[in-house]
Amino acid sequence: MQKPILIYCYDAYCGWCYGFSPIIKKIAEEYSFQLDVEVLSGGMMIGENKMPIEKIGPYIQGAYKRVEEVTGIKFGDDFLWHTANPDKSDWVMNSEKPAIALCILKEIYPERQLEFAGDLQYALNYEGRDLDDDEAYKHLLEKYTISENDFYTKLKSDEYKEKAYYEFALCKQLNVDSYPQVLIQLHSNKFYLITKSFSTYEEVKKGIEKALTEIKAGLN
Repeated sequence: MQKPILIYCYDAYCGWCYGFSPIIKKIAEEYSFQLDVEVLSGGMMIGENKMPIEKIGPYIQGAYKRVEEVTGIKFGDDFLWHTANPDKSDWVMNSEKPAIALCILKEIYPERQLEFAGDLQYALNYEGRDLDDDEAYKHLLEKYTISENDFYTKLKSDEYKEKAYYEFALCKQLNVDSYPQVLIQLHSNKFYLITKSFSTYEEVKKGIEKALTEIKAGLN
């Protein structure tokens, strides 16, 4: 029998997802024998919701402190420079490119998709890399031994853009309207909501244990 799937709906530009990253990694490792993992990009900042740093920088300047306080994660000086100097930065917060990059990685290393999602968030929020810039991915291509030519060809292709937008649509279908969101999928139409926002390790674990108990009871 196929294992239930732990679905992690996130967005590369979601600060709370950045803070949640160590927790979801720990959970995935702990339940690796019971659950498969699928990471879905939510498309938080696409179309009309794309946001130049000039517009969102002042908000982030206040919000990041709360994320640090609650989660213990740290935002890097290079990232914070852009939020503090929006008039000097050309950044545009656009979820499309990192979502396409994740789709490419998932095809090559499906077992490392959670690791890659975390690396994307670290690249943005700590190292201050612009995820809307092709250059932001080069160091990760070395880490994951992915061909530059192959990656950048796919990054610009309609095929992988469609894959990313399929994930955005899937998240909408799952009624994901906040991030991070974690669900367990038993089969095509049976889902258990684990968390709809940032939650502690203990809270997520409790939700998973409850869902697994229900699943086991339903199979007997």
